[in-house]
Amino acid sequence: MFHAHGYAAHDSHSPLVPFTFERRAPGVNDVVIDILYTGVCHSDLHQAQDDWGGSLYPMVPGHEIIGRVTQVGSGVHKFKVGDLAGVGCMVDSCRHCSACKEDLEVYCEEGPTVTYNGRERVSGQPTFGGYSDIIVVDEHFVVKVSPELDLKAVAPLLCAGITTYSPLRHWKVGPGQKVGVIGLGGLGHMGVKFAKALGATVVMITTSPDKGKDAQRLGADEVLLSTDPAAMKAHGNSFDFLLNTIPVSHDINPYLALLRRDRTMAMVGVLTELDPPPAGINLIMGRKSVAGSAIGGMKETQEMMDFCAEHGIVSEVEMIAIQDINQAYERLVKNDVKYRFVIDMASLKNEVS
Repeated sequence: MFHAHGYAAHDSHSPLVPFTFERRAPGVNDVVIDILYTGVCHSDLHQAQDDWGGSLYPMVPGHEIIGRVTQVGSGVHKFKVGDLAGVGCMVDSCRHCSACKEDLEVYCEEGPTVTYNGRERVSGQPTFGGYSDIIVVDEHFVVKVSPELDLKAVAPLLCAGITTYSPLRHWKVGPGQKVGVIGLGGLGHMGVKFAKALGATVVMITTSPDKGKDAQRLGADEVLLSTDPAAMKAHGNSFDFLLNTIPVSHDINPYLALLRRDRTMAMVGVLTELDPPPAGINLIMGRKSVAGSAIGGMKETQEMMDFCAEHGIVSEVEMIAIQDINQAYERLVKNDVKYRFVIDMASLKNEVS
């Protein structure tokens, strides 16, 4: 067993506080990772506050983890001590269902084991995430990280990155296509970067004129204000793919009018019902599709990390100390970050040393 230190939520309404707990002893296929950086995902806030129900306390959030391998089991082949490694939203799956066999562990028919706020499949013990100094994970659910990238800005790739990369690859976005990214936040800014790197013409679709310059800095070829009826009409029936990253319930009907015939809008942000719902006529006329997409499987996550290394892609981040996590959560509520908080876990080590 390993003594671990981190920050935890003990109920849905109290701030995160220092927390000491146990990590399992590493098995033959496990790697032990000394955590260097952990991204702060909006879902960390939702889960800590039990916004979606079913939260398990105490909870150590964090599923955007970058660290260095300090120990490997006898059966580990991908990693050696000293390697840089990443852990994302899941740490296990059933390994035998059709989804797992097709390298789509996130869609495991028995449900993947999430990095935090879940339970380990064998022991039934709670999973604790990356707001901590150390983690033990089966090598299958760990990805290699290039030392050529800015490590602190790599952390959000493990969630925000793969959440946007996966649908762009699944719907085969590439050169000659016009792609719209709806919403410029933690997910949307990565969608712009990936779509551009894949060779598409990228249009940032936003309600905020103030985000236009930043979108173009990130790689957008054009900015479309969804609040401008004339501009929306001018872009009607012209998009080959739409990546919708808006995290709250909203009206998708105006966006459906932007799609060409037989094209798709993929939803990656909102988890609740759409209000108002899509009108059937907007799907039928043009044979258009609305689809959903989660993170990718482990094979695709490694592919994304390699793609980022090849193209020099990282997230736009603001660094914080772990002691500032509660203030960061308050700012998340106000959307006051460009575009992802990342915790320097050295701040935790200083606290417990």
